[in-house]
Amino acid sequence: MIKLSEFLPPRPEQSWRLIRQVGVDNVVGVLNGAEQDQRMFASVGAAGWKADDRTEVPWGEAALKHNIDVYDQYGFTLVATEDTAPIDKARMGLEGRDEQIDNVITQVRAMGRLGIPTLAYNWMALSSWGRTDIAIQDRGGALVTGYSQAVGQSGDQLVEPGQVTAEQMWSALEYFLKAVVPEAEAAGVRLAMHPDDPPQSVDRGVPRIMSSVAGFRRLLELAPSEANGITFCQGNFALMAEVIDGETSLPTLIREFGTEKIPFVHFRDVRGTVEKFQETFHDDGQTDLPSCMEAYHEIGFEGAMRPDHVPTLEGESNTRPGYETLGRLFAIGYIRGLEQSAYGHPSTRS
Repeated sequence: MIKLSEFLPPRPEQSWRLIRQVGVDNVVGVLNGAEQDQRMFASVGAAGWKADDRTEVPWGEAALKHNIDVYDQYGFTLVATEDTAPIDKARMGLEGRDEQIDNVITQVRAMGRLGIPTLAYNWMALSSWGRTDIAIQDRGGALVTGYSQAVGQSGDQLVEPGQVTAEQMWSALEYFLKAVVPEAEAAGVRLAMHPDDPPQSVDRGVPRIMSSVAGFRRLLELAPSEANGITFCQGNFALMAEVIDGETSLPTLIREFGTEKIPFVHFRDVRGTVEKFQETFHDDGQTDLPSCMEAYHEIGFEGAMRPDHVPTLEGESNTRPGYETLGRLFAIGYIRGLEQSAYGHPSTRS
């Protein structure tokens, strides 16, 4: 049985009770005030959320235990953390990276002691997920996010062209994995690399090395270990050249990587190509999502799976594009239905 989860910062909101009421009791969290907690909505020009004023170091054991306690009050179990201390120097191989890597190791050790099994992270230096439109009208006037490469690459550059190279970032990633993977193995924590979003080779001057299937195969070869894995974000893999060109498909990749390499799934879909795409309702994208769920069942996947980047529905503010409440409830129901179709009703499972 999959661990159907939702993505919630460690700060309770009214939606938490609704999410519990529709059958979700697992949480994928961020760290209060850490890198992705602060970048997630700033990256798309939205208001987002504000961290609690705490004295704890966000990636330390005390803060993680605080987060666990907050979730527990609402009946949630923290099954993955999708955030780290800042690691841009580590991503680009710059001076000061060792201190940043030490912070990640501190987090990994704390997660191990607290029983949090999965750490999702990314290699997108200086930014997070990117969209050029956060209010595209979709079915019935629902609002979805979208991306146009022509628009997205025409603005201010994050770095001067050539200042950071792809091989520099590959070398930095190998250095990072050499330091962190043994610590993750010892702690019983699985690292799960998220794809670049969008999965394009360069974003405003910064190379994006986690933007292709070939890149993920190379990642896994750098540190052969169950502790070195993938956040299988379906919306991003669906836009990679190998999938768009028909060389492979999401169900094929799920079977290729298997549970040994996929500890965590973002179950979502898109419509378009990396040059121009938009998010969709889960039942209305370009991917055969029922076949994806069948593939997860075939490989025996029982890890964390959460919906991602849902439409904003009637009456919602769209201050958190992709993460308002009603679209999440629709997505949760859709995923649960597919799960029971593929895995069987809970009463029939041994």
